[in-house]
Amino acid sequence: MSEHFYAIDEETANADRGSICQIGLVEVRNGEFVSDWMTYVNPQDYFDPWNVRIHGIDEETVSDAPVLADIADEFSKRVEGHFLVSHSPFDRGAINQAFRKTRFSVDAVWLDSARMSRRAWHETDIVSKGVSLAVLYEKLGITLRHHDALEDAKACAKISLSICEATGLSIADWEKRQRRPIDPRNYDFRREGSDEGPLSGEVVVFTGTLSEPRRVMADTIASLGASVGNGITKKTTILVVGDQDSFKLAGYNKSSKHRKAERLNYEMSLNIQIISERDLMNLSGQV
Repeated sequence: MSEHFYAIDEETANADRGSICQIGLVEVRNGEFVSDWMTYVNPQDYFDPWNVRIHGIDEETVSDAPVLADIADEFSKRVEGHFLVSHSPFDRGAINQAFRKTRFSVDAVWLDSARMSRRAWHETDIVSKGVSLAVLYEKLGITLRHHDALEDAKACAKISLSICEATGLSIADWEKRQRRPIDPRNYDFRREGSDEGPLSGEVVVFTGTLSEPRRVMADTIASLGASVGNGITKKTTILVVGDQDSFKLAGYNKSSKHRKAERLNYEMSLNIQIISERDLMNLSGQV
């Protein structure tokens, strides 16, 4: 269940992600490699000896190579509208940073095979030593010629195919799965309430950090009669707001659940109570 996707890798001249000096791209269709493309790129930047030691590419290697602006259109047309898999966020960041210097953009659906690996094999020893290309290739019994962009792109593609085969999920499925927790069971706080208890009939959702782990809190609330949900819906009656991590708020002063509850209250005239953990305990008669 692999469908059609591209795998990519780049090498850079120095610590600047935009200093791309080699791009490797592999096309996969229905589980088969159908094409590949590699080009050196003149980054018009200096080469750090540390980077050169890693990939062996230097000023002489790229002296006659095109600059990114000369091949950006071809690259963009190849991947436009397709799934584009890289192994770690580095490659996506490098492409985006480098393309800002051109008049072109990359319109693709990005996936991260490192994130996919952690989720596909979290219950096995495959990822016990990490999810680098070299580690995964060793675990999967595949030989790798590392730090060549095309070879690493092929490695990324093979790992992605192995993940799809192991899980039965397609690349399209993984575009959604990679954004979910490594083990979704650890983040499922849904509980069915009972017909008895001080909170019977309530549907409670949590946001922020509570005094106890959410799983424990969900069990406590369910024992008091309320149902517990993972997200805000029209059936939600109470949102319990714990301490907020400003880093996770992405510039807002309220969580996405908090904002959604307020929006539903305003737009649909719902009456979702937005309260603190202590307020919830007061409602239940526990304080």
